[in-house]
Amino acid sequence: MVETRKVQVTGGSTYTVSIPKDWATENGVSAGSEVEFYPEGDSLFLTPRSEEERTEGTLDITNLEGDELTRAVMTMYVSGFDIIALESSRITTDQRRTIREATQSLVGLEVLEETRDRVVIRDLLDSSELSIHNAVTRMRLISLSMLEDAIAALAELDTDMARDVIQRDDDVDRLWMVVSRIFRATLRTPKAAEELGLPREACFDYQSAARQLERIGDHATKIAHLTLNFEEPVDEEIVVAIEDLFDEAKKVVNGGMDALFAEDSNEATRLANESREAVQAIDERARKIDELLRGLDPARAQLLGLIVDSVSRSADYGGNIAETALQKAAPTP
Repeated sequence: MVETRKVQVTGGSTYTVSIPKDWATENGVSAGSEVEFYPEGDSLFLTPRSEEERTEGTLDITNLEGDELTRAVMTMYVSGFDIIALESSRITTDQRRTIREATQSLVGLEVLEETRDRVVIRDLLDSSELSIHNAVTRMRLISLSMLEDAIAALAELDTDMARDVIQRDDDVDRLWMVVSRIFRATLRTPKAAEELGLPREACFDYQSAARQLERIGDHATKIAHLTLNFEEPVDEEIVVAIEDLFDEAKKVVNGGMDALFAEDSNEATRLANESREAVQAIDERARKIDELLRGLDPARAQLLGLIVDSVSRSADYGGNIAETALQKAAPTP
């Protein structure tokens, strides 16, 4: 329910306004309490001043194992807990191994305490040192280089390069988790956005783009896995066609990212529209490659068709980034 208050002047120059009693009671605000104000455009956010600098969360892992336990740790991390306590009447050896692997796969975490019935993980990163811009920029570089190397591995049937691409997907996933953690922090408190030096709308745009880059990394990994199934070299004409398709897809992704990072709204709009329009041409190019595959052995044609689809989908994700850039560049109401 929306409540309104009249702004009053006290002491001749100080503006004052009362706060709803129910809200104050629920949030432990009383006479003498300190509150924090965060200006954001034409809005002013008020929040009780927190004495605790680090948030703690506890999770019962008695019935959690394997991937389910890994996802639980990651969820606690993304949700923004600085200290994560995992408890059970007796933590098994397999659970401890899974916790260690999950901890190593996330940026900034380390095991702080470990007993028979409790494992405590702590985030060592200082939130003021995190940069969502740098994280997304790094994701852009890694995901596109993975895609490029995956196509090169196919062209050369280089299994070592293909396996390297698969391993690098962990780097993209780690950065994706960092971006998600930062973004969710800005939703919880205006202080997080202030420390980043970015409005929450911009953090949302970065998180949206990061999701697309994470998917590009997944498709590069898929291509690398498919490459491991080839025993005979791929026809040169098909390889060249797929390489050309990748070059166009890369342009779309880079165009969308350049538009997202552009400070001038007109330039951002131009770059974004160019990227979105290029996606249609890529779809047509992909269909022509599919025609080349019709004369091949069905199993081989299917593998190559999946690779073409992954490259084409990567371009689609670049188009999604361009769409986000257009929204970011649009005038605000």
